[in-house]
Amino acid sequence: MSTPCPPAEVRHAVELLASRSLIRLVTEIDDNGAIPPRRLAVTLPDLSTHQLRSASDTARAHGLVRIAPGAGLELTDAGAELADLYDAMARWARRHALPASVCEFSRRIRHVLDLLAPSLSTEHADALSPLTGDRAEAGLARPRTLLIQWLADNPQVARVSEPEPVA
Repeated sequence: MSTPCPPAEVRHAVELLASRSLIRLVTEIDDNGAIPPRRLAVTLPDLSTHQLRSASDTARAHGLVRIAPGAGLELTDAGAELADLYDAMARWARRHALPASVCEFSRRIRHVLDLLAPSLSTEHADALSPLTGDRAEAGLARPRTLLIQWLADNPQVARVSEPEPVA
């Protein structure tokens, strides 16, 4: 994804990466190490069973986590790089008090992804979303570059899967 993508692929990637449950799963493993599957509900009590299952299935399907024998869910290299990307986005958002001076980590990530999405699409490849000033926009260039590189290394995240044929 070193070049702009079709809007549907951008929307798909942003929705997947901005999922609160995926953000929580990836950052928890990054911060504290592997999580045994039976400990997911205890480790992430703010997520429902459905959210936990969906996040772990999505993360495994996209190569972000794997099940390590004897350890549980652990990040792959792609998952660790995504955790670093999330940290860079959150730092930028915190520095600019976006979307609010105090808010949840996952809301900051979603906000930054929403700001970056238009500049990733073939329709608006040269534009960043309107921000609070030139310095803020210049600072957003680094998270944008990191996101583009991560998506280029992990194209499966942007692919919009075809619907299953009905039998």
